Amino acid sequence: MMKPPFDHTIGSPMPLGVYLQQGGINFTLFSRNATRVFLLLFDNAEDSKPSQVVELDPNHYRTGDIWHVFVKGACLGQIYAFKVEGPHEPGQGHLFCPNAILLDPYASAVASPQPWNFIRCCDLEHATAEQSAAGMAKSLVIHNGFDWEDDRRLKRQWPELVIYETHVKGFTIHPSAAGSNPGTFLGFIEKISYLQELGVNAVELMPLQEFNPQELTAKNPFTKEPLVNYWGYNTVGFFAPHDGYGTRRYPGCQVDEFKTLVKALHKAGIEVLLDVVFNHTAEGNQTGPTLSFRGLDNSIYYLLEEDKKYYKNYSGCGNTLNCNHPVVRNFILDCLRYWVVEMHVDGFRFDLASILGRDRSGHLTPNPPLLEQIAEDPILREVKLIAEAWDAGGAYLVGRFPGERWSEWNGHYRDDIRRFWRGEQAMAGILANRLCGSADLYDHSGKAPVNSINFITCHDGFTLNDLVSFHHKHNLANAEENRDGCDYNFSSNYGVEGPTENEAINRIRLKQKKNMLATLFLSRGIPMLLGGDEFGRTQHGNNNAYCQDNEISWFDWGLLERNRELFQFVQGLIAFRKFNQVLSLERFYRKDEIVWFSSQGLPPRWEVESCLGCRIHAGTNGDGGLCLLFNPTTQCVDFALPSLPRDRVWLKAIDTNAPMGEDISPEGRGMSLSGYSNFQVMDHSLIVLTLGKRG
Repeated sequence: MMKPPFDHTIGSPMPLGVYLQQGGINFTLFSRNATRVFLLLFDNAEDSKPSQVVELDPNHYRTGDIWHVFVKGACLGQIYAFKVEGPHEPGQGHLFCPNAILLDPYASAVASPQPWNFIRCCDLEHATAEQSAAGMAKSLVIHNGFDWEDDRRLKRQWPELVIYETHVKGFTIHPSAAGSNPGTFLGFIEKISYLQELGVNAVELMPLQEFNPQELTAKNPFTKEPLVNYWGYNTVGFFAPHDGYGTRRYPGCQVDEFKTLVKALHKAGIEVLLDVVFNHTAEGNQTGPTLSFRGLDNSIYYLLEEDKKYYKNYSGCGNTLNCNHPVVRNFILDCLRYWVVEMHVDGFRFDLASILGRDRSGHLTPNPPLLEQIAEDPILREVKLIAEAWDAGGAYLVGRFPGERWSEWNGHYRDDIRRFWRGEQAMAGILANRLCGSADLYDHSGKAPVNSINFITCHDGFTLNDLVSFHHKHNLANAEENRDGCDYNFSSNYGVEGPTENEAINRIRLKQKKNMLATLFLSRGIPMLLGGDEFGRTQHGNNNAYCQDNEISWFDWGLLERNRELFQFVQGLIAFRKFNQVLSLERFYRKDEIVWFSSQGLPPRWEVESCLGCRIHAGTNGDGGLCLLFNPTTQCVDFALPSLPRDRVWLKAIDTNAPMGEDISPEGRGMSLSGYSNFQVMDHSLIVLTLGKRG
């Protein structure tokens, strides 16, 4: 029996999106250049025909650029979409299409059919309304009520942060995870105790705002399996958690389940940082699908070329959001506030963030209004802001990203630490800069070490295991003939490309992993660990696994036991950093706090040195602290140790050449070097000494 249609009235232009009120739902939508707008109400996500179409008469249902209607009797669980008519004038940037079924940009949940259907822009004019609606994702009305149990953002201070970057699905989807809800928000909760055991206190989650995994058309040339958008860097619904990370127990459950994850992480003392993508959308270039923004007001939401049929492409993904248009700016701010207020997240990492500093012509600006508004917004004032300070249009703003509140992924740190430990010449001075917080990059603009997010590896590139196992990328499974992914990895295979049974090669690979990880946790700035590096996760040489939703990308938890030595070493490094707070102070070292020396104990010749040592003074009388000895060469090197008062002695706390159980003492109570004036540091090794009392 067909249910009677809903009655409707004019409604209110605010707030944007949907608003549940007594007796019904208020719907609003922005479109400046539209001539007609239709609200489509569906009974099911898979339906090709709406159960009711409500036309919004512009004489009554439009206030300024906002179209609005109140639907009486509509309630939670209502599935809806929009159709928008207007000029189809590609040369003027207008791509309105009456057949396109459009998502609400403010929808807090998306009803995602399995699989998704989408029709590319060039085919829409030939499609019927039923063809474009069948299998198309639609918006879903949910409630925002949730029992947070007095949950609050943790507000950890920057210097204490240890970030763990990971993927929601990949973290638990492998059979070895042995969880009850693999690959979901709830499944992630089952691994929180592991994160606590490791010692991290923040997770940076790769994109979890709604995206279409089935958007790719290529197949793996070896397995013939379809490739998928695994990483999720093509956002469809900016307010909506990804439906695929929910259990699908009921429509919209992904929202409650994400909140449940956040609450559980907070209870465990772990902050939640979201990787967000505001530089482009999933609609691609002029041949891409029309999902939302293109069909709502293309000329406002995107940066267009002089020939407005085409998009400026600073993202490398086909289009670029017009981030500093006031309408788009407000949309981004509304979205960030939503994730903070409704979802309780602690901060954001902004993908290709330099795009957020481009003006409406695409030029970089010195004081971008959007970046300033995000930093100064009253709701966002205390959340953590992290920028990937570059884009595909040639901008590289590491050390120069506008605004003191913004921390940055320090790409220089990643490359320089790799190059130093690979044995490149004349890298000692660069190592010193990176270890001390990259003052050469940040001090000139009044920033501090905490503005530097230090990392050796991240999702984009080799894992740490692969960094020391492959000289070249091996991306053929991506169906791009190995053209994709970075060619400049500063990696080494130490004699054999890929896995080997050669014990000598495996030993040096393990040492190099320990060396780079130790350097990371000894450096001022904020350490970020790529999830799985602590137990040797491999992608088999693929350095761009964006399309690999399989064992290339998934966490194989069986590696944890097989590589227990590396895990315990990383666990010890995190504890050592927390115990020695001098390593994580918010400011740069003063000259009297750190003294650098060559292996002979002399002032370094920065332009030629390979081996390097330093003494870090932590005591009020200059007699406390640490001694760090770096040997990236293929030879053993004798280091002259800094002299000590008679009642003090050096204790060996970290030795990357030593076997499991002897390689790290988190509280610095290792072997005494009493009587030593020199100490031999083995090839490819790092030694850390702490100061103890003699006897």
